[in-house]
Amino acid sequence: MAKAHALQDAAGPHLVRAQDTILTGLIGAAIGKSRSPVLHQSEAAAHGKVGLYRLIDLDVLGLGPEALPDLLSSAERFGFAGLNITYPCKQAVMAHLTELSPHAEALGAVNTVVLRDGKRIGHNTDWSGYAASLRADLPGADLSHVVLFGTGGAGAAVAYALLMCGVGRLSLVDTDAARASALAAQLGPRFPKAGIDVAADPGEAVRAASGLVNATPVGMDKFPGTPFPADWIQPRHWVSDIVYFPLVTALLAAARKKGCRTLDGSGMNVHQAAEGFRLMTGLNPSPERLRAVFDAAGGPP
Repeated sequence: MAKAHALQDAAGPHLVRAQDTILTGLIGAAIGKSRSPVLHQSEAAAHGKVGLYRLIDLDVLGLGPEALPDLLSSAERFGFAGLNITYPCKQAVMAHLTELSPHAEALGAVNTVVLRDGKRIGHNTDWSGYAASLRADLPGADLSHVVLFGTGGAGAAVAYALLMCGVGRLSLVDTDAARASALAAQLGPRFPKAGIDVAADPGEAVRAASGLVNATPVGMDKFPGTPFPADWIQPRHWVSDIVYFPLVTALLAAARKKGCRTLDGSGMNVHQAAEGFRLMTGLNPSPERLRAVFDAAGGPP
């Protein structure tokens, strides 16, 4: 018995109690450069916890969204507190959840799943993250008419955020016209004072717009390029891209050359991470501290 106590005392300072460990992760494709691990793990440390944040990269695993049921079940078995969800799973994951928050239900997309007491609760922090970034990092932006490229999971959240911020007219552009039409029909009754349309001629819509937003994967390392011809951009436009690796996408580089005000994807990422951390852990994060950690990562990842 004395020997056992001696061993316990010697090891004690190095032991980590289960309640001091927070296990979370991210499911998505091509996520190897995600900054979510450093953001969540550093914030856990600031609260005196050991944060373990795992990347579950569908490309690396050779899997698709059809693997979500097995991945969610495995996360529950291994004691994950929650999971972030990104492309291409934000909409597909909804069929495998037990509850949805009001915002996630309104958007039809989930980027955070809380795993607690046998429940899988879907939330969306993308919309609030984008809204917070737009207000803080692009104050005074002309919101009279915005053209949004991409109406998938992330695009739906950005559309919702833009309307919540007071956009007067929102024109949607997507290679899948039916998806864009469905989003317009979904959001229209919730924002009756705003004009929401699917742009029949994207170029004409851009020419009439005050702001342009990219919510497609185009611009990511895996999908280089711009979501529309760069020569459509005019100096009077403000231009936003939610992609954050690379931080300066080809779209933002072209816009800056023309003197446009721009908004990169870092602010949305930081603010959505803060809210996701709160939901999954029950702890109150510091967006300012998370921003400093993001910036310390050293420019474009």
